[in-house]
Amino acid sequence: MQFPITKRARGKYRFASSLFASNGKVVLPDVKALHNFVFQINQTINVNDHSGKTLKASQIHGMGLLEEIFHHVFNLYQQQNPNVISNLFSSLQVTFTPANLDILLNLFVKHYPPQVVYEEHQTTQEYLADQSPTGSNQETTLIDLILLWVSTQNQALIPFASLIWEPDVLIHPLFNPILKHIERAFSDLPGFGPAQQSLIEMLKSPAEKVPDSIPGQLEYIRIHWGYLLGDLINFQLLNNIDLIKEEEKPGFTGPGPAEVMVYDSKSMSSSFSSSGFDREAKAFSLDREWMPGLVLIAKNIFVWLEQLSKKYNLSITTLDLIPDTELMNLQTHGINGLWLIGLWQRSPASARIKQLTGNPDAVSSAYSLYSYRIAEELGGDSAYEMLKQKAEKFGIRMASDMVPNHMGIDSEWVMQHPEWFLSVGESPFPAYSFNGPDLSMDENILVQIEDHYYDRTDAAVVFHRMDKRTGESRFIYHGNDGTAMPWNDTAQLNYLDPTVREIVIQTIIEIARKSPIIRFDAAMTLAKKHIQRLWYPEPGAGGAIPSRSNYSLSRHDFEQAVPKEFWREVVERVEKEVPGTLLLAEAFWLMEGYFVRTLGMHRVYNSAFMHMLRDEDNAGYRKLIKNTLEFDPEILKRFVNFMNNPDERTALDQFGSGDKYFGVCTLMVTLPGLPMFGHGQIEGLTEKYGMEYRKPMLDETGIFEFDKQHFSKISPLLQNRELFANVDHFRLFDFQQSDGNINENVFAYTNQCGKHRVLVLFNNAYQETEGRVVNSFPHTDAADRHTGKYSLNIAAAFGLFTENHRYLCLHDLSTDSYQIRLSNQIVEHGFETHLKGYEYHVFTKIHPTEALNDETFKQLYEMYGQNSIPNLQHALNQIYGQKVDPLRVNADLMSQVLECIQRSQSSDQQNQLAEAVNAYLSNVKELTQFQGDFSQLQAEIMLMLTTLIQLPKLAKSLDVPGTKNVANHLSKISIDLEDNLPHQLSLSAWILVSQFHKHIPPMNNPCDGLEWLKKWNLDQSVAMALSKSGMTEDSANQKTIFLKLAVKYQDWFIEDSTKDYSQILKSWLITQDIRESLKVNFYEDTLWYHQESFMELIWWMEIVPILKALSTLESNRVTAAETVTALKDIFKKIQTRHSKSFCKVDLLLGKKELS
Repeated sequence: MQFPITKRARGKYRFASSLFASNGKVVLPDVKALHNFVFQINQTINVNDHSGKTLKASQIHGMGLLEEIFHHVFNLYQQQNPNVISNLFSSLQVTFTPANLDILLNLFVKHYPPQVVYEEHQTTQEYLADQSPTGSNQETTLIDLILLWVSTQNQALIPFASLIWEPDVLIHPLFNPILKHIERAFSDLPGFGPAQQSLIEMLKSPAEKVPDSIPGQLEYIRIHWGYLLGDLINFQLLNNIDLIKEEEKPGFTGPGPAEVMVYDSKSMSSSFSSSGFDREAKAFSLDREWMPGLVLIAKNIFVWLEQLSKKYNLSITTLDLIPDTELMNLQTHGINGLWLIGLWQRSPASARIKQLTGNPDAVSSAYSLYSYRIAEELGGDSAYEMLKQKAEKFGIRMASDMVPNHMGIDSEWVMQHPEWFLSVGESPFPAYSFNGPDLSMDENILVQIEDHYYDRTDAAVVFHRMDKRTGESRFIYHGNDGTAMPWNDTAQLNYLDPTVREIVIQTIIEIARKSPIIRFDAAMTLAKKHIQRLWYPEPGAGGAIPSRSNYSLSRHDFEQAVPKEFWREVVERVEKEVPGTLLLAEAFWLMEGYFVRTLGMHRVYNSAFMHMLRDEDNAGYRKLIKNTLEFDPEILKRFVNFMNNPDERTALDQFGSGDKYFGVCTLMVTLPGLPMFGHGQIEGLTEKYGMEYRKPMLDETGIFEFDKQHFSKISPLLQNRELFANVDHFRLFDFQQSDGNINENVFAYTNQCGKHRVLVLFNNAYQETEGRVVNSFPHTDAADRHTGKYSLNIAAAFGLFTENHRYLCLHDLSTDSYQIRLSNQIVEHGFETHLKGYEYHVFTKIHPTEALNDETFKQLYEMYGQNSIPNLQHALNQIYGQKVDPLRVNADLMSQVLECIQRSQSSDQQNQLAEAVNAYLSNVKELTQFQGDFSQLQAEIMLMLTTLIQLPKLAKSLDVPGTKNVANHLSKISIDLEDNLPHQLSLSAWILVSQFHKHIPPMNNPCDGLEWLKKWNLDQSVAMALSKSGMTEDSANQKTIFLKLAVKYQDWFIEDSTKDYSQILKSWLITQDIRESLKVNFYEDTLWYHQESFMELIWWMEIVPILKALSTLESNRVTAAETVTALKDIFKKIQTRHSKSFCKVDLLLGKKELS
């Protein structure tokens, strides 16, 4: 680019001679030269002019581009009219005399001097008499004079007056008369351009159409003159657009407002036709059976360890020290996924930057990484593996972060492989300076961030890395998503490089071997269209990141470099090498559907849930659900719904602590998708923890009230997560008011799992409302696709058309209350209800039983109508005249035994335990009408219970040479029982019910004993007792299932003592009831089993033979130790086989088929 400036400006701004061409015009060959030119001007302005009116590179570029375009157009005109300037020159000499014309031309050359004149090698007269390669200097000077006059007609150029306009020329008495004559002369010449105007009128037209804006004039030129300009100038026009976007980009912006997702070609494709994916592409990754039921909680690891230390009054500084009690607490709340933020070794430079800028206690950001190794501060890999194993006992899977976009500025990769990162050889902006402290721990490498970061006066896009051994400098770009400031402690990887893409994929695979759940930070930035938009923008599409428009690529060239979506490669490679890994993308920018449906991520962030429900944009969020159902319901199941995340205010801050919070939380856990809780959300903590926090700033220990509400209102829903997790039968309903209008504030939807049906209602508004639920929004049912789109009636959703019951009994899981409705009223009028502000309900259908039949429902309806029944048992007692439920009495007596066991240490408490066992067995005799003697049975039970209670002492007594390994193993078992209350309770219950077969004729084996228990419903009383002792109903039922298996197969070790562990596994896997308990199922030609159920099974199969071996009257230390050792070896091998099986039955058995 070339344009003239005045001699006066050359002196004022002290431009180097190297900037000027031989014709005296400024030459700016690239953007770097442009930035240096502008920097030189602004430095002078800042020193000498306190107005602060500095210039921008895009302004100078636009001004110079106008000059270049006008010269180009003038040349085109001369090609069509070769003698126009010579004829004009002759005309001017005749009209104004040669002497007067020479005066004006000499004046112009004096103030806009070519180099030979500026350096005084020629006079102005000598120069004008000379010839140049392009022709007569007189004629070229006349053209420059004409274009100078045209520029004075453009008020948008006034800010550049001191640079391009010389007053001595403009006010000369000959200037205007001569130029006005030229303008009239051109009006008599042939026209030019799209409107066939005179040349001067054409050149003036952009300023007349858009008088105040250079970008506007350039856009006018691009639209109307584009066919005249050629590729080079059109390319420069697009570059100017990019420069303007870069400079006008706000520097401190946050995320934009939530938008309703629209599934169109913009959001559902990569924008690259050859990528093989478009709006119609459907490539969902298949879920493993555990994935739909996942409930995730985030924990900022350093903050959490500090909080746990205070909570338990212990020093908990590494991952392995996290108490089992805390993991059990998560389990009882319904959490089965633990996302630890900050696991990896962090960048030391990140912490130092934060400390230098005012936070002396800061740790490094969790997203500025030194390496993908578990942080040594947290105990490293060994501590993580121990935590992972402990978590698995509670059915909790570990989730890890992966930050694919960037690494820390001092990371191993930056030190060893700087070529993997986006960098340039010179600073992209001359105003940048790098004189701050060295942030590198490597004595051979210098790392500096730009100086203005420290006083927050600028946000540079690069940092400086220098190899001290060679002197090589690189300016590496910071990580950046184009929405706010660059992340100044990170280095941006170069995804144009296939080596980088492969290295990152290999790293992801290694993480997957550690963690079954991976969350990808800012995943949307690595979609192809955003890699190009941010870092290699097409001409005219830049502006996201300053200076990157200098590295623009055409779509074709970018496609050649990145032929396939990176994330699709990741999904395919992980599925092949570490199957069963759940991949979760943090993705925004309306790309959520594309990430799961086309790229194949298992789950994707749905930030609209938080924003829209917080702001009560209920119509918008219902529209989002409808759009998703209409396009592809499966996407709804793939959303990660949350009420806060580490970058946002706390859930308590956004939603309060009252009904609105619990109503929105109810939606979060009952909509299809993955519910994700934030750190401190369940406890009701108020502090937002920054990524750099080492510990909380507020002491919020001892706050339990909110936790209790969560446990009573939300945990029961999470324990029934299978009712809500899938989308096959999900239906969204309108809430019709009496006036016929739809109340958009009310969320009403149904779902179904097997025979279980559920209706969720929530009024997300302060105003109360009244109305009914009738018909669902029509869409294709995922479970019945051949029918096409259809609407479901609420009566059909409850199954009322296929059943002949007059009454519908509903259990409200959110309040543990009940309602009775008339079926025919629902069929005729829909489900009618009144909702207060922020009122919510989760109704499940209660199927009639022998005890809860239509006659019972009728009597309940007569007593309560459609009102809530707060205590069903109390209501039933009223109906049956206070009749006592014998099973509940039995369960109460068992609960008393369990309570005694938990506090049984002294002899007095032992006596209380014996009395409680006697009372329980007496009730069993009464319940079953058994007339025999239970004294021997009571003695056996007391012996086993005493062994259980004394297990820690027994382990200690065996801590002698020869049995130390046995002692260690028993000690681990006793610690597990102490920390895991559900295990302790269920094993105690097993002792109470497991030996009846030996004392009640004609039974003679454990199978008979189990059938007898079921005959008298004693298994139901076990579940009731466990539930009364603190377990959730679902957990109690699950424990009872495995307890019954342990009753039936309590002698398996005696029967299978000669088998090796592989044969033992096979014998279990071919047994029907064990297979059912393990949820063995075929999926995609593979036989799978359920991990949590398997861990529960092997716990029972090991603990029962050990307890019996230690408790029999005939046992001695030697035989007991031999049994414990043999079982320990068997289950160690089984655990090893399980850890390598990926929950595949064939791998568990070590073979490819199962009989």
